[in-house]
Amino acid sequence: MAWRFIVLVALVSMMSLGCKEAAKATAQSESSELVSPKLAQAMSAAEYLNRGDAKYDSGDRRGAIADYDEAIRINPSYGAYYNRGLAKYELREMQGAISDFTEAIKINGNSALAYYSRGLPKYLSGDKQGALADLSRAILLNPNLASVYYSRGNVRVGLGDSKGAIADFTEAINRKDTGLSVGLISITYYNRGVEKGKLGDPEGAISDYTKAIDINPNFADAYLNRGIANYDVGIKEGAISDFTKAIDINPNFARAYYSLGIVKFRLGKNQESIADYTKAILINPNFAPAYYSRGLARHQLGKKQEAIADFNEAISIDPNFALAYNNRGNVKSDLGDKQGALADFRKASELFQQQGNTEFYNQSLDRIKELGG
Repeated sequence: MAWRFIVLVALVSMMSLGCKEAAKATAQSESSELVSPKLAQAMSAAEYLNRGDAKYDSGDRRGAIADYDEAIRINPSYGAYYNRGLAKYELREMQGAISDFTEAIKINGNSALAYYSRGLPKYLSGDKQGALADLSRAILLNPNLASVYYSRGNVRVGLGDSKGAIADFTEAINRKDTGLSVGLISITYYNRGVEKGKLGDPEGAISDYTKAIDINPNFADAYLNRGIANYDVGIKEGAISDFTKAIDINPNFARAYYSLGIVKFRLGKNQESIADYTKAILINPNFAPAYYSRGLARHQLGKKQEAIADFNEAISIDPNFALAYNNRGNVKSDLGDKQGALADFRKASELFQQQGNTEFYNQSLDRIKELGG
């Protein structure tokens, strides 16, 4: 499987730029009022807003919120609500952020930035449809912001809409000069590649992973996923090269060692695959698939007790690992432990049925019949 790398939170820095611009615009608007009995209060609101921005920029989000509170008390403006919402978002106070962005929208219903910003905490609060609606509204108001297409693409990934996500990532790439950093352009290609892989387009996925790597040659996850796609189209040596490069970049990349082991196992290099699975396990002792796969390789080499030990570990980590029960049953059958094998095949068949895996469910039933169970 491919591995997703980034979520919406990566756009916080972009939102910060919008915050500063909103604050500047608000301060200028307020300071341009004619002299009146309200002038002192209006200027005080602007001063609180500006001081809040300075605290925000220095990393003092709580202090910034306190000043925005005062600005809102004196003059409830778009900029004060928006900036306070942004500070709350970065403190992971999602409902407070949503509330403030909503107030900002009430004051300025044509602010693409406010709709965009409200969509992010909605998504992270589990309201994916609400996030989709806000981001779509932001695009309607300003169709030229790459970051909004990027974010909506990630929301669509969360909703299982791969085609829609690919379309949005493509729009973001086409508008990459309107706000996406070089790093996010690379990630956008990567994310589009993931979705293409889900739709059965490994060649398209390889092309996108390659573009991501061209932009960021140290993108270990892109090498990993390109390796998986290369393997899927039969380019095994290319897969090995990509997994090896991912490990060169990140020597603690358990999934890359595991994937390298898978390819070597399929090439009949059982001892080498065991070494790779072992490295993955040393890095991540709770990596159930690595224990399972090492068990398969050990079984191939006739190391039956060691294989059972690995299947035991996989099951201990993931009690619903049907294949681990099934293959432990095979090893027990080889060792003459008929009752132990039957128990494992029965458990495997139960789990396969629950998981909707008809093919392996029927295979496990056949094994039970073969053993007279």
